[in-house]
Amino acid sequence: MAKKVVATLKTGKGKDFTKVIKMIKSPKTGAYAFREEIVHNDHIADFLKSK
Repeated sequence: MAKKVVATLKTGKGKDFTKVIKMIKSPKTGAYAFREEIVHNDHIADFLKSK
């Protein structure tokens, strides 16, 4: 998977995307989990607002 991401970033269109990591707390156990996605720069705020 890393090879695909690196290859995409080299084309110049990769600057439009950002890897976003969000920490989410589990309601049952109270443990934290991390959700990460590669999101278009225009949709970063939407990703962080969503659960």
